[in-house]
Formats: sequence, structure tokens, C-alpha cells
Amino acid sequence: MSAPMKRPDAIPGVSPRLKIDSHQHFWLADGFDYPWMDRNNAVLFRDYLPADLAPALGRHRIDLTVAVQASPSLEETDFLLALAQEHSFIAGVVGWLDLESRDFPRQLDRYRNQAGFVGVRPAVEFLEDDRWLLRPRVLDSLQRMADQQVPLDLIVWPRHLLVVIEMLARIPGLQAVVDHLAKPDIKNGKLQPWQGHLAEIAGYPGLHCKLSGMSPHGGPAPDLARRAQPFVDHVLNCFGMERVMFGSDWPICLNGSSYEEAVELVRTTLASDWSPSVESAVFGRNAARFYGLELEVDEHG
Repeated sequence: MSAPMKRPDAIPGVSPRLKIDSHQHFWLADGFDYPWMDRNNAVLFRDYLPADLAPALGRHRIDLTVAVQASPSLEETDFLLALAQEHSFIAGVVGWLDLESRDFPRQLDRYRNQAGFVGVRPAVEFLEDDRWLLRPRVLDSLQRMADQQVPLDLIVWPRHLLVVIEMLARIPGLQAVVDHLAKPDIKNGKLQPWQGHLAEIAGYPGLHCKLSGMSPHGGPAPDLARRAQPFVDHVLNCFGMERVMFGSDWPICLNGSSYEEAVELVRTTLASDWSPSVESAVFGRNAARFYGLELEVDEHG
């Protein structure tokens, strides 16, 4: 049974052709622990709240977003869920829960029954143990998520992909999405071994991939689309158009580009396959389906 979600009549101004940003963040720079944040980075070390994002959403006619955790804390998860209740464009929250805690079953039961909670993201990329996903208690927690059909966001680097493959072999029914293409080395065009590992991961039908987070790691913006093209092509070849979704990674994208450039990067790299049906899938329908958003999505594009 899915966690309760907002119905379309609770979200003013939503059209049948929804556009969804499947990956963005809000934070209070001094409010929670952000182990990745550089306090000397003037772009990122400041508060980012819904009022800061709303103008960009309006310019691009993005109806809804999925707010994703940025701090490994239950307090931040509560903060994001409170924002979702206050701002109708936040359709769902992917929060942090402690997969290593004996209390995880109670945490999961508590949060999955809260309106707006749509998934879990552990902070895998910052953990010292690259094999953390294979720890017995973590595997038990992931199995519980699979059994209850709670989606998992995977924030990993290419070095983690073999571990992800091993984890999926043990929990093949998991519903998960790889954030930011698993952060391949776009800047230097390093396709292998990322290419082979991602193809194996895509063999699991419950796995998806976000076309997001490319600008901070892809090098200078003017030539980013050309450098990113072979990586996006590989993702599309592996996952198909029905298992990929647009995400801006705002406000982290602001460290190397703008919201507008994040949108255009995905549009440009999809240009050869572009159609109204593709736009509907990548910019809306796939995210709504994956996260179980109870919204009236036009299945025919």
C-alpha cells in the first residue's frame, strides 16, 4: 500500500500534461548538518527555500517537483515534509531514514504513512565504506523497502556500481532510481567501466535513472551538451524513454549553470528523439509513476 499522496484537486493549476522536476533540494545553510557543503562556497552556502525556486518553475511551466534530502537527518526529512504541506508544487519528498538502525522498520512505517513522503535516499556517496549497501542490516532495510514498494534513490559514484549490482542480485525486486547518471566523469569523457556497469543495472526492470546533476561535474557549460551526449545516449539505450526522468538538481546546479541551462541540457541531449510523447514521459509521467504520485498523468503524452 502506497503512502498517502496529494490528490490533483489539492494542487491548484495542474494540467493533464504535468511537468515534473524529479530532483531538487531545499535547505537552511545553518539549519542541519550538510557534510558535503563548503561553507566558503558563496553560491551554495545560503538558504534555499520554495520562494527561491518558484520563479524558475514558472518560466519553464514546471508544475510539480520532488524535493530530495540533502542532510542525513530525520530532522531535515521533517523540514521537507513541512514545506510540502505549505507549498502545493512540492508533490513529494525523498527523505533520509537510517537504514542501519534497529529502529528502521518503525521509521519506515511512520514516514510512509505521512502525506508527501515518496521515497528514501541514504547518503551513500559520502560514506567511507564503499560496500555499505551490502551490510546485513542495510540489506534487511532495503528488503523491507522492496517488500513495501517504497522507492529508493541511489546517490552513488561509478566506484559504487559493482556494489549496487551485487545488492540488486540479492534484492531484485527493489524499485530504485540512479541519481545523476551515477556521476560519471563527463568532463574527461570516461565511459568505462561506468558504461558496462550501468547497462547491467538497467537490466533490472525496477531500476530507473535521473537525467540530472550533469553540470557540476561535466566541465564548462558552453560545451557541456557535446560532452554529455554519449553518456545520455547510453542511459537512453539502457533504460529506454520510460525509465528516465528529468531532474534539475537545483540549487546545486547553480554552482556551474542556471536552472534554465539544466532544462536545456536535457532537451538538447534528447533532441534527436524529441517528440511530445518523449517530453511527457521524461518531464513528467515517468517520475509520477516511479514515485507513486496519485496525479492525473496523461498516459498518451
